[in-house]
Amino acid sequence: MAALAGVEFLKQLRSIYPSHGALTPAAILAQPWYLVAAVAFSASRKPEAVPAVFELALNELKLVQGGEQPETIQEQRMTLANKIREAILHSGLLSGFPRTIESLVALNKVMPEELRTKTVQRDTKKSLDEYTESGDKLFRSMYRNTADSVRGLLYSAYPDLGWFCDIVGYGIVYGGTNVLTQVEVSYTIVAALIAVDAPRQVTWHLANAQNGGATLDEARAVREIAMRVAERSGVTWKDAVPEAIPAQQLE
Repeated sequence: MAALAGVEFLKQLRSIYPSHGALTPAAILAQPWYLVAAVAFSASRKPEAVPAVFELALNELKLVQGGEQPETIQEQRMTLANKIREAILHSGLLSGFPRTIESLVALNKVMPEELRTKTVQRDTKKSLDEYTESGDKLFRSMYRNTADSVRGLLYSAYPDLGWFCDIVGYGIVYGGTNVLTQVEVSYTIVAALIAVDAPRQVTWHLANAQNGGATLDEARAVREIAMRVAERSGVTWKDAVPEAIPAQQLE
């Protein structure tokens, strides 16, 4: 596992994503390299590498927390843990939940007790109608002008597929918590899709990342991080992985 997810390789991945200003706790939490890497390893069936990604991100967070209050330190570390858990959970819809299970079990083995969560993050009292509404809002925010055409494609292929994506996918899974931002959700989706070789959907979600606030350079960086992890994990692609292009070109 050291050769697969060694510190130097992980630091190379981190350096691919454009940096923005000083290295602070907030900057580390907002740096998506660790989400993309963890999901790409998980979706590539390398769950043993996921803990290494988390531990490097956590150690780097600890290094810059010197001036923080104890309660803030704990909150920031829990945010990091929740983000990586949530990202891996999201990826299960795309790579299969057996891979998600193995990755989260592996991650939990190295998770400090104080960073483990004991409660369900989603609102279990929400109705399906409420999840349908929130899922529609997220779907339209991601797809923008292509929302109706993509949704039409899903429902025409099989109405239950459209229903599942609307309610379970976007309502309950992707939009069920505020642990990840919209753009982070898109990044985790891209990472999983690249690992499972789904080019049509990679194109969609590289554009959706931009619709959520990512720059074109940031979307390209996420693609590169995911590809490097997948390739290192033994993934091969039938055809070329789609490039990130300006989102407006798909409208």
